[in-house]
Amino acid sequence: MSAIQDIFQKYGPQYLALYGDRMPRVHKKAIQDITDCRSGSFGTILYVCHDCQTIQPIACCCGNRHCPTCQQKKADEWLQKQMEKLLPTHYFLLTITLPEQLRHVVRSNQKEAYAALFSCAHESLKKLAKDKRFIGSSRIGYLAVLHTWGGNLQFHPHLHLVIPGGAISEENEQWLPSRKDLFVHTKPLAVIFRAKFRDAMKKACLIDQIPALAWEQDWVIDSQAVGQGQNSLRYLSRYIFRVAISNNRIKSYDDHKVRFLYKDHTKKKWKTMSLDAMEFIRRFLQHVLPTRFMKVRHYGFLNPNSRLSIEKISEIICLIHDVIRDLLPKIPSREKKGLLCPRCGHGLRFLAFIPWRASG
Repeated sequence: MSAIQDIFQKYGPQYLALYGDRMPRVHKKAIQDITDCRSGSFGTILYVCHDCQTIQPIACCCGNRHCPTCQQKKADEWLQKQMEKLLPTHYFLLTITLPEQLRHVVRSNQKEAYAALFSCAHESLKKLAKDKRFIGSSRIGYLAVLHTWGGNLQFHPHLHLVIPGGAISEENEQWLPSRKDLFVHTKPLAVIFRAKFRDAMKKACLIDQIPALAWEQDWVIDSQAVGQGQNSLRYLSRYIFRVAISNNRIKSYDDHKVRFLYKDHTKKKWKTMSLDAMEFIRRFLQHVLPTRFMKVRHYGFLNPNSRLSIEKISEIICLIHDVIRDLLPKIPSREKKGLLCPRCGHGLRFLAFIPWRASG
């Protein structure tokens, strides 16, 4: 049993008793799923050993994307898939952060605000990329990932964008590279993004809940050149399928207190934070996303529906700029290891699925 699951089993019923009448359904489901994960409540799969015929029952996991028990395998598979899509060009990592004055509105209106965060970032990037001072085409492509937490579980919504350094030309299918140290200037990008986000909040009828100071201050967008992109993908893979806090950061959970490690980025050192169990669960649940909301999105020529395949774009880059196709290091594929018998070490094969039945 993981530490987070144990915390939810220990304190979740009290949290539901206190706040259940005004909690979103998706939060209640997260508590229930994490509590019951691998308990048999989602059924049990029976496997049999090829060699010694030992029958091995394995309780099914909940599959909830906010459950720490269920996510690590997904992270490894996602990273492998994205590595195989890397293009033979330089990359950038952009981070777009919403100012603190907006966060209470975003937290209370997540579906509308998160959708606006994605769409406004995309429109802003396309507009600036079309400027000939940068690339000269709006046909860019990139991967965008939503994160909502900081180190101590505070609400901190921001987007990470992994962007190939260039675009497909508007007139024909040619590759227009950006500078290796610059995709677009972040100051005008922040101004454009702020204006578009304000329009989106007006359209969603949320503008009156946001202090005027939010629109008067400078917004921050960070851009870093990251070489061929592998390290950025590895960085993101640690967060995409991870919940707001990992089990190995939790030091203890007793006396109604949860103590965990967090990184103080100002002093660049690890510290310990102690929260009341109810506050810990509240902070955890504020990062539970709306049902069916996609926190990982591909845009432009990296969208699965793009008429240009990844292979075709690689060919265009190689053809126009005489780039060697094997510029990017080969990413070895990981062999999928099957389940092994705990008795003799041989492989297991599927035997049967047994659904859960409530007693009585």
